[in-house]
Amino acid sequence: MSTNQSLYLLQEMATFVKVVETGSFSETARQLGTTPSAISRAISRLEKALATRLLQRTTRKLRLSESGEQVYLHCQEMLNAAQAVMQSSGQFDAEPQGTVRISVPKAVGHFLLHPYMPEFLQRYPKINIEMLLEDRYVDLIDDDIDLAIRITNQPPLGLMGRKLIEIDHLICATPEYLQQHGTPQHPRDLKQHQCIYLGEQPSDSKWKFQRGQQTVSIAVQGRYAANHTGIRLDAALQHLGIASLPYFVARQALDRGALQQVLAEWQFKTYYSGAAWLLYSATRHVPPKLSVLIQFLAEKLAQEPTLYRKNPALSDE
Repeated sequence: MSTNQSLYLLQEMATFVKVVETGSFSETARQLGTTPSAISRAISRLEKALATRLLQRTTRKLRLSESGEQVYLHCQEMLNAAQAVMQSSGQFDAEPQGTVRISVPKAVGHFLLHPYMPEFLQRYPKINIEMLLEDRYVDLIDDDIDLAIRITNQPPLGLMGRKLIEIDHLICATPEYLQQHGTPQHPRDLKQHQCIYLGEQPSDSKWKFQRGQQTVSIAVQGRYAANHTGIRLDAALQHLGIASLPYFVARQALDRGALQQVLAEWQFKTYYSGAAWLLYSATRHVPPKLSVLIQFLAEKLAQEPTLYRKNPALSDE
């Protein structure tokens, strides 16, 4: 294909990327302000120029062909380069500016990120933050998200990421509750206690502990379950039982003695533990507004203590 022909097909290439992202001719047409037939013709022109079928069309959905996958990657690189050109003027601004939409799990946003936001907004007066606190999975493109924090040990392919902090969990109760009901000495003792757990699925009431090579799984019970860490924290502070909490949520109450860690010599294992990763779309040129926020959060959260730093003995096992 000649250079001139490639230039004439730039719009078709961009349309092809949008069709792949939306998975629909009609949705692409809606977003681009045109008709599905116009989108179909654009894809046909590109396929004719490349002499290959890019999309496999069915009555329900579109699927990339083998050659279409390769073409899509190259077209996506072209769009990323074009976006970098459009953003290049911002690279030379005296101050980073613009709006950043960041999707964060509720507890992480409330207890970890929000306390640092006033300092960030004061440091960068031309940047606006839209923080969306939600535990659901978000698609950065479909949901128009600039940055997302996810708790995972395997960041998804196709995104750039930076590991921020390990999210560790523990169980704890007030000294008053433990004085009245006794302090468990072994995980099996939890069967005699009121336990405050997540309660989103049956496995949430099966608590797992590890000490050295020993692993113990206990089916706990209790009169109160809540899928919000702030509520479980408050329930524990109201002496309602032994609660499962992320360490960063319970930390202040532990430090002032309002809560006491239970079974501290055991590591509390949960499906919701892992590393907090800051994720954003893969691109060679990160806008200044994102770059400064990424660096700021990485520096601040690096200072956050973890459960293992507070209890070094656990990390030695």
